[in-house]
Amino acid sequence: MSSDNFNNVVTIAKDICEKIVKPGDTAVDCTAGHGNDTAFLASLVGEGGKVYAFDIQKEAIESTRKKLEENNFLKRVNLINDGHEKIDEYINEKVKLFIFNLGYLPKLSHEITTKANTTLEAVVKCMDVLQTNGVIVINIYYGHENGKKEKEVLEEFCQKINQKEFNVFRLSFMNQANNPPELICIERRN
Repeated sequence: MSSDNFNNVVTIAKDICEKIVKPGDTAVDCTAGHGNDTAFLASLVGEGGKVYAFDIQKEAIESTRKKLEENNFLKRVNLINDGHEKIDEYINEKVKLFIFNLGYLPKLSHEITTKANTTLEAVVKCMDVLQTNGVIVINIYYGHENGKKEKEVLEEFCQKINQKEFNVFRLSFMNQANNPPELICIERRN
């Protein structure tokens, strides 16, 4: 890994995904956005795997659909135009990896953001179906009011998670300006 790999949480999150997700696994993109993570997860799970992708914005689902079609991954993915806090209504199997990119969708309205209460509800539900050695990857963008609240709520929650059941770590770039994104990972232990 070159030093360029440590310049942002997105790169590090992708490295974690590559380490955890194997062909045949089930993974979930809890914030589909423009489809980058969804397509990436679809490439990792392979033809025998499955990806669920959630987003409340129809534009995000359509953008993700186009990206999946371009990469011939659409058959591997269930696109869900709903909030990630409703994950239990759509998924009733063990999942290897969940990924969240919190905040607002670039190039669309900054008024539509993820929210602390629904994100926390989603994380709790993800923990319920996370398989052993599975991971929840959370990229927190907190340069806006809802993001600051999400960061605060998630950090408080994660500090109280039972260490005998889960490993939890937080990564932040201490020398970067303008509220650089932070990364929280929750791994279910053996």
